[in-house]
Amino acid sequence: MKYRKALIGGLVTAVAAGGVWAGMAVSEAATTGLAVRGGAPYIYTSVSGSKDPVKVMQSTGVRAFTLAFILNKGTCSPVWDSGTLNDSGKQKMITAIRGAGGDVVVSFGGYSGNKLANSCSKETKLAAAYQKVIDLYDLKAIDIDLEAGEVSQSNKVLKALKIVKQKNAGISTILTLGTGKNGLEGDEKGIPAQAAAIGSPVDNWTIMPFDFSDNDSGLDHGKATVSASEGLHKQLKSALGGSDASIYAKQGISSMNGKTDSNGNVTVANFNTMLSYVQQHGLTRFTYWELSRDTSNLDYTKVIGKFKG
Repeated sequence: MKYRKALIGGLVTAVAAGGVWAGMAVSEAATTGLAVRGGAPYIYTSVSGSKDPVKVMQSTGVRAFTLAFILNKGTCSPVWDSGTLNDSGKQKMITAIRGAGGDVVVSFGGYSGNKLANSCSKETKLAAAYQKVIDLYDLKAIDIDLEAGEVSQSNKVLKALKIVKQKNAGISTILTLGTGKNGLEGDEKGIPAQAAAIGSPVDNWTIMPFDFSDNDSGLDHGKATVSASEGLHKQLKSALGGSDASIYAKQGISSMNGKTDSNGNVTVANFNTMLSYVQQHGLTRFTYWELSRDTSNLDYTKVIGKFKG
């Protein structure tokens, strides 16, 4: 199993001059849970490309986005990977999305960079770092993208999320993990049991079913994704207990649109296979990496837009 890389060579374009979030059309107010229950494509804000998220909402039915990534600067201090936390460009984007009736998830961690859980010495300090971002952007949902060198800090992360849940009524917490073809493996495999031991604070367990090996050329990513999700389902049910329906409602999928880091190719047809699966089984999150990588016709995002969670 490998992890998502933050940049995919040749597939990410520079931000258009002057910004890309014009043309807001105010509709329904953003609602609690919208950002986690449904489709929320990632926007890697450092290189967010020329696709206007408000126009994407209007043409695809997508109502939320996942903004990546919050990292660490100094000692246990949250910051966007672009170099600052109180970022006017990020705030402008969030305001535009909310003004158009949508909402955002903010994602912490990712493939590279200095991670908060590695810097914050204990769960109370890590929770305070998460809280600083929640307060600044008035968040209803956060995503902890637990990858690479931060996986070893999973117990601290879970305890911090429990504090966050206690201090923020109604907030949705997402834990995004790498996966094998048959579910969590390696260091990730024991995380559901860690969560169960403290009274799991995770609302949604999202897997990244791609980059399974050094060479995924020819792999059917639709079938492989279903297999990975079913493996996670068994692991969560064993650790957390409950009915099949209650466990599926805690699950999510975060795929990759197009070429992967390991010579694989996730097609629009694969996305439709995933859509059928998540709808049939009642999963609550279906997303992908990353908006700027979509086609000019937004073919992948249109599939995501059909999923309401």
